[in-house]
Amino acid sequence: MRSRQRMFAAVMRLLLKCLRLGRRRRFKLVRQVEQLWHYGHLCLRSLLYNSFTNGDVVLDSLFEPVYWLVDHVTRWFGVVFVALVIGLTSSIVAIVYICLLPLILQTYTPGWICWHLAYGHWNLIMIVFHYYMAITTSPGHPPQAKNDLTGVSICRKCIAPKPARTHHCSICNRCVLKMDHHCPWLNNCVGHYNHRYFFSFCLFMTMGCIYCSISGWEMFRDAYAAIEKMKLLEKERLQVAANQTYYQTPPPTFSFRQRAFHKSVVYLWVLCSSVALALGALTLWHAVLITRGETSIERHINRKERQRLQKKGKVFRNPYSYGSWDNWKVFLGVDVPRHWLTRVLLPSPHLPHGTGLSWDLPPCVMEQSTPLLAI
Repeated sequence: MRSRQRMFAAVMRLLLKCLRLGRRRRFKLVRQVEQLWHYGHLCLRSLLYNSFTNGDVVLDSLFEPVYWLVDHVTRWFGVVFVALVIGLTSSIVAIVYICLLPLILQTYTPGWICWHLAYGHWNLIMIVFHYYMAITTSPGHPPQAKNDLTGVSICRKCIAPKPARTHHCSICNRCVLKMDHHCPWLNNCVGHYNHRYFFSFCLFMTMGCIYCSISGWEMFRDAYAAIEKMKLLEKERLQVAANQTYYQTPPPTFSFRQRAFHKSVVYLWVLCSSVALALGALTLWHAVLITRGETSIERHINRKERQRLQKKGKVFRNPYSYGSWDNWKVFLGVDVPRHWLTRVLLPSPHLPHGTGLSWDLPPCVMEQSTPLLAI
């Protein structure tokens, strides 16, 4: 009996000793892991430490893959968007020539026929010309060498001189002179040399869509009523045909050509009205920016600068604004009164004022009435 007790006590002491030893080893392993973690954390912070790093920088770094994906998708889909613009515009022109023009020649008076032919073809020429020029004209890029450029900064992405009003386009991966934005519908940046073409295209496209919507309103109503009548007659025809034999089925009430005509008119009116609303709002927004002498990017920059100076009791003056009327003259390149006809109402490939590298007072602006800099 005593031998069993001694054996049991020895086993228990051995078990407790093993547990104590395992606990020490476990605590030692945990301490080693903690030391390795603190050492790795210290090394990482020493390699990545930057006194300028803040929450915005970290957030931008996290979203950098998203920006990269958006930039590359926009770059490749630009060709699709251009093809879509050409395809939709061509379909509208084809419907007008095939369906509406014969009807206009048969029913309208000679005066209205001349008006529609003159205005419609003038508007179409202006749309095609400005869209082609906006696509093919380079927006302008600063030279890679500094040369004689004064007062320029350095683009942190291009590592090249960056003149005033120049911004880097992440989609084109280049700096653009007087950059407004990158337009996927042009597959091109809107900058110093093609800004006028872009705005003129938007303006004349909006005018053309409004013209088609107003002129085709009565035709749209008749076509829509005819389509509803088609659906009703088709339903009645199917109900009658269900109770008769194949040879007694009545012929269709509307021919294929009539169906195609009515559906084309409805398609034309709906598409033109939708584009007129959407593109008209965009055109109005850019007209406001041009009146203020700003681009889309400068709009945000000037607003922040205006708020910053307002807190200091100062007034911000846009250094690139010469007054509402003079801003339009500079933008459109109107130097003399006849240019309103030759350069605005007719296709004109004239260049804008300046080179986009420096912004001297244009010759069409005679006198600056307000100070250019903040006071």
